[in-house]
Amino acid sequence: MDLIPNAVVHIQMPTPSQGSSSVDQDTPTTKPLPAAGDIAPKVPVRLPALSSTSDLMKLLPTGTVMAFQALAPSFSNHGVCGPANQYLVLALITACAVSCVLLSFTDSLVGRDGKLYHGAATFWGFYPFNYTGTREEREATLKDVSRFRITAMDFVHAFFSALVFLAVALADASVQGCLLPDAGPDVRELLVNLPLGIGFMSSMVFMIFPTTRKSIGYTDMTPHAQ
Repeated sequence: MDLIPNAVVHIQMPTPSQGSSSVDQDTPTTKPLPAAGDIAPKVPVRLPALSSTSDLMKLLPTGTVMAFQALAPSFSNHGVCGPANQYLVLALITACAVSCVLLSFTDSLVGRDGKLYHGAATFWGFYPFNYTGTREEREATLKDVSRFRITAMDFVHAFFSALVFLAVALADASVQGCLLPDAGPDVRELLVNLPLGIGFMSSMVFMIFPTTRKSIGYTDMTPHAQ
């Protein structure tokens, strides 16, 4: 076969539309990605309510909050509960609320002997729990305890501490599912926004009328000094 000198050979590649049908069948098709607006979550995430709940917990005794968070999922059976679980949840909420009230009347201070004493505020002063000496020795170690006596402000803080805890407890999803399984959208919306209102009101009260108590279990545990 004779070759034509200086001849240019043109090779034409088939376009995708001209390809064989077997290639089209074997090659996996790629679906277009959905637009950004099509992948929005169906359920809105309520970050403000969650953050407000965590802020409210800072106003409560740490031990009480930890006990509630540890026992509430088990007592409520994660929101799917019967009458027995409902009684357990109500008992847990009541006990924790009472704990918040009682701990609001506790205090701590360092005596003249350098030891830390925890106790309860009374109408006459301060009664330590962990002092084993006589009354005369206690009066010598803990002088001027009259400034730790109960005041009207202690009752205000105790009331708002219990109110804050109830708001936090009712905002829990497992508690809502257990105690209010048939709640409508209006009730659920109220429970979601309830911590916001109570948190704002309680924060204003605690800011305008601050307490000097160094109560047991709270974040500020720097004891008083004699």
